[in-house]
Amino acid sequence: MSALEANFDGLVGPTHNYAGLAAGNLASARNAARVSNPRAAALQGLAKMRLLAKMGLPQGVLPPQERPHLPTLRRLGYSGRDADILRKAHREAPDWLANVSSASSMWTANAATVSPSADTADGRVHFTPANLCSHRHRSLEATGTARSLQAVFADPGYFAHHAPLPAETGTADEGAANHTRLCSDYGAPGLELFVYGSEGGAAPQSLRYPARQHRAAGETIARQHGLDARRVQHFQQNPAAINAGAFHNDVVAVGNREVLLYHEQAFLDAAAMRAWICTHFDGTRRPVFIEIAAGRLSLEEAVTTYLFNSQLVCPPGGGMRLIVAQECREHAGAWATMQELLADPANPITAVDVVDLRQSMDNGGGPACLRLRVVLTEVERAAVHPRIWIDEARYAELEAWIKRHYRDRLCFDDLADPLLLDESRTALDRLTGILNLGSLYDFQR
Repeated sequence: MSALEANFDGLVGPTHNYAGLAAGNLASARNAARVSNPRAAALQGLAKMRLLAKMGLPQGVLPPQERPHLPTLRRLGYSGRDADILRKAHREAPDWLANVSSASSMWTANAATVSPSADTADGRVHFTPANLCSHRHRSLEATGTARSLQAVFADPGYFAHHAPLPAETGTADEGAANHTRLCSDYGAPGLELFVYGSEGGAAPQSLRYPARQHRAAGETIARQHGLDARRVQHFQQNPAAINAGAFHNDVVAVGNREVLLYHEQAFLDAAAMRAWICTHFDGTRRPVFIEIAAGRLSLEEAVTTYLFNSQLVCPPGGGMRLIVAQECREHAGAWATMQELLADPANPITAVDVVDLRQSMDNGGGPACLRLRVVLTEVERAAVHPRIWIDEARYAELEAWIKRHYRDRLCFDDLADPLLLDESRTALDRLTGILNLGSLYDFQR
């Protein structure tokens, strides 16, 4: 059956700030306490969505979550008026205020793991929201993510929604950032590759930073999505990559259709991975492996430029394009590597597009972090909530909404400002009207 891969990007929320909350995310740590620009961040992300939509790719948008999240502070024992709660938290628990104010749901590669209908036993698209239990600020997202996905993919005849996995170390799940699907054609059964950093009782002792994905999470998701065990495999991320700051596999590898582009040190056993893919891959195309040697681009350079956190997309007009952050163009080694890729007739990548995502990049998220990929047939695409698709009219609406409601400067102390809470709620309330999503947020209920 004919199908296309759609991208669903997270809108950057009004409280986008640099709190340095993510252990192992070097950019996040490096830029902690800097002044952020939420308006620029949201407009940069929206411009990337428009670029893909103009290529003819199905491009959707997912709403930001409610932040600061006052219900969490109330569960922690803070009471009174909203303004009083914010002031108390700022004074007594600034770490909690930072966590409940994070706009990290913008990185929807971590929102969920998705299996298309061609791979599942019941012929529906399956979603499992990530529990993101390795970090406090991200663990607060699971409930809101599930609510948004159920609103956007509402038809039970086409879409199946699962609860997040138990939020504990043995089933730690960071979503599609550690999951890749390879196929000959989107509408045909594919291979689903799950990448993990830890298995059994503990992560490798050699790790400097947390291993955020557990093997059991991928195994559980494969079972509940009804995947064919013969077409599923689990591969371990190289601890050296995690130690270099590749906190998710999508910082050192990206795959789409028949192509897998990855750093030489991305996987613990890349040779075994290639052998398994070659043995199980079928269809009219053959798998293409593009391995970038460490001598060409070091792990540290890969993490700095986020070259492998690019989007690899297949526009309906043909060819394959790489959507990269401008940091790749500014780095001589990364840019030369991409020019070599384009000059190589042995791989299908035909063009590179550069996008400005500086605000997101400085917080540790590149082009691939900002999108959740969902393969959809024509009838499934028609069943998706219609107002979330990006076209010129929707782009113009959202651009005007951002310019009206977002600040162009935000520092940590601003998170305790009751006016910011009011501004954010007003913005989100109007966004649900633009997208016709109903009462999506706690403050609307």
